[in-house]
Amino acid sequence: MTRRLYAIGDIHGQRAKLEEVHDRITADKDACGDPAAPVVHLGDLVDRGPDSRGVIERLIAGIEGGEPWHALRGNHDQMFQLFLEGDDDPMMESWLRPGMGGQETLASYGVIAAADRPLAVIRAEARDAVPAAHREFLAALAPWHREGDVLCVHAGIRPGVALEEQSEEDLYWIREEFLSARSPHPWLVLHGHTPVERVTHCGNRVAIDTGAGFGGPLSAVVVEDGAVWLLTRRGRQSVAPGPRGGGFSRLWPFRRS
Repeated sequence: MTRRLYAIGDIHGQRAKLEEVHDRITADKDACGDPAAPVVHLGDLVDRGPDSRGVIERLIAGIEGGEPWHALRGNHDQMFQLFLEGDDDPMMESWLRPGMGGQETLASYGVIAAADRPLAVIRAEARDAVPAAHREFLAALAPWHREGDVLCVHAGIRPGVALEEQSEEDLYWIREEFLSARSPHPWLVLHGHTPVERVTHCGNRVAIDTGAGFGGPLSAVVVEDGAVWLLTRRGRQSVAPGPRGGGFSRLWPFRRS
């Protein structure tokens, strides 16, 4: 039997929303008498929202303070890390385009990423502005977290491939091949990356990204005794398996975001 597990969807720089769901988790833990239950943040900690720096500071402080928190790497966290490391991937320029969120993340560190400023200058300022502890935190983010028969990952997995053989590209970016899979996986997969209108249980996976980066809510769930519950202001709300697939949110306008 899998131990009680909490998971939080894509935060996208929304520190206030993160603090609210942390409070809901704390209240649920108090009611269950289980303060040591793990809490997994499913990646995309940064970008689009106003306080990516604050989100990272909050997570670092909690983990260093002994909270049973785990933070996974999402594709946006990967792009931020690659930008700071000086990677010349063309994707780095797209990360700074309006809508992707890189500009907002750098602004939270006091760096202006205007289109008329040279990329090399922006990167140099970012390296100076982002604390070493934040860069170390980004580099140490895990690609996945497993508790018994529950697997937490940012985007999903490639069906039929062993966990140890999954590529980072798939773990951070996969969509269609994972979302359309109907057969059971070796685990119930909790994931974000592709926004949905509401937390959706598809039988073999649970989609938790409800569009916090686009103005939607930040969602947190608890998995207990094989059941999935959404944590709301009024307590737990059951999330039962429904039609497989779920719809993409209207909030999601990007193919590779």
